[in-house]
Amino acid sequence: MSEFRIASRYAKSLLELASEQGKLEEVNKDMLLFSEVISENRDFQLFLKNPVVAHDKKLTVLNQVFTGKVSDLTLAIFRILVKKQREAYLAAIATEFHHQYNTHTGVEEATVTTTFPIDADLRNEFKAVVKKISGKEVELTEKIDENLIGGFILKVGDRQIDDSINSRLKALKLKFSQNPYVKEF
Repeated sequence: MSEFRIASRYAKSLLELASEQGKLEEVNKDMLLFSEVISENRDFQLFLKNPVVAHDKKLTVLNQVFTGKVSDLTLAIFRILVKKQREAYLAAIATEFHHQYNTHTGVEEATVTTTFPIDADLRNEFKAVVKKISGKEVELTEKIDENLIGGFILKVGDRQIDDSINSRLKALKLKFSQNPYVKEF
C-alpha cells in the first residue's frame, strides 16, 4: 500500500476520533508540532524510518520527546502506530491530518512562491485574493524560488496563477518560435 493511502487512512481515523472526543484543535496542534520537529531534525525522521532500530526503542524516544507537550490522545496514536510497525509513516500521517483538518474546518490551503520573503501587507493581499477565489478562510504557505527571476506563483487547490517573469519569458520565447519571420531564437 502506498505511503499516501496509509497516511490518509490513519489521518482520517484520527480526525474522526479527535472530533468525537472534542480534542480536534488540540490534536491538530500536536500534529503541527510533530511536523515541525520532523522538519527541523532530519536525524529524528531517519530514526523513525530505520528498520534496524527496535520498535520499543522508537516508542521510548517518542514518549521522552513528546510527553507533556502533546495530548494523551496523540501519545496513544503514537503507541498504536509503533505497535502496528507504522511509525515510519508518522510524518506523512501528521501532514495528511493537517490537510484533512483544514478541509473539515473549511480552511483553504494556498501556496505562494516568490523570489523574496513577503511582508505582512503583501501576505494579506494574497490571502484576500484566495478568499475571493474560494470564499473560505486561508492558510497561506510561503516559498522562495530565486529561479522565478521576479513575480509570483499562487496555487490554490488545483488552480494556479503564474505571474512570474520566468513564465512570461517562456511565453515570449514560444511566441517568437512560432513566428515564420524569425529563423532562430
